[in-house]
This record gives sequence, structure tokens and C-alpha cells, in this order.
Amino acid sequence: MIPWLAAGDPFPPVERSLAQPNGLLAASRQLDADALVRAYTQGIFPWSAENDPVLWWSPDPRMVLFTGEFVARRSLVRRIRSGLNAGRFEVRVDAGFAATMRECAAPRPGQDGTWITGEMLDAYCELHERGLAHSVEVLAGGRRIGGLYCVAIGRMVFGESMFSLEPDASKIALAALVQLLRLEEVPMLDCQQKTSHLASLGARAIARAQFCS
Repeated sequence: MIPWLAAGDPFPPVERSLAQPNGLLAASRQLDADALVRAYTQGIFPWSAENDPVLWWSPDPRMVLFTGEFVARRSLVRRIRSGLNAGRFEVRVDAGFAATMRECAAPRPGQDGTWITGEMLDAYCELHERGLAHSVEVLAGGRRIGGLYCVAIGRMVFGESMFSLEPDASKIALAALVQLLRLEEVPMLDCQQKTSHLASLGARAIARAQFCS
């Protein structure tokens, strides 16, 4: 059993997360910006299906990308350099946070719904207004072709979701974010859950205790 949280309730210790499904910690009926701040500062994030209660997670192990370990294939590096030099696309930060989230929320092929609900959009947009959430956009001819959004609290950055309307556009956004984090000497980007796509870009799993330390 996991606890059902009312508004303002503290989260239980992450060590109480379930082993199966990995990392499930608590549930709540609502989600707001204050709950997100409390969650992220403890290594907890929300993720649930549309029309379900809000589920809160802290998996073990945790997928992270150390910024010094980001893998960009030579073909991607060439595309970024040539595209920027020729003006075929540009990369911006916080040029349209809500629009980027909506693009991330659009169902992918084979998906019936989205985990990024209207309530989540409102809560993360409030975090953005507080300076705690940011977006990276890739634009071509003024049209948004790829991007991502993330949460940044203190020295930790939590990647949330990406989208791509053209090949490699989300990878270009991620490469730009990694470069910004390196400039700010931020060592690690949280990727939350393991995927083969993230692993191909250099992300790896670490113990939750190491992540939360």
C-alpha cells in the first residue's frame, strides 16, 4: 500500500518506495507548484496516466546523464554546426515554455493519451514563472521543430520531456541544454527512468542513495 496525500501533506521517505512498480511512493488527487517543489527537492517526481490519480515516484536505480558523459555522434555534431552556421535553425531558451510543454504533451504514434495533463501544465507553468522550470526550443523558419522542458532547483536539473517534429530536433535541444549546464558547472541531469534512447546518449543508472545524497 502507498499513502494517499492530501494537499500540503509531506512526502514519505523515498526509501519507502515500492520495489514493484519500481519507485512508486505515494498518490494524490491534485498537483500544484508547491507540491512539485517539495517533491523535486527530495528526488521525487509525478508521473501517471491521463484521468488517473497523481502518482509520485522515486525509482531505484535512477537514470541520470552526467554532463561530461553526453554522447553526441559526429553526424549530430556536424548537423548542429552546419545548421547554425547556415541559419537553418536556431536554439532558444524559454522562448515559449507553455507551447513547448503542449508539444511534449501531444500523443505519440501508438499512444491513446498523455501523462502531461492540463493540471500539470498549469503547475509547471507556475514553476516557470517562479524561475524554477525552463524550456529549450529548436526553431526553423520561426516554427518550433523540437524542444524540451526541465525543472531547475538549486544545483540540480530534472529533465522532464522532449519532442521532435523533425529528425534529431530533440537531440539538438538536449545537446544545447547539456552545453548550458556545463557552462554553469552543473554536473548531472536527472533523466528519471531508464530508456535505451537515453542510454545511447550517455545516460546511466545510479543508486537512488547516490542520487539523493
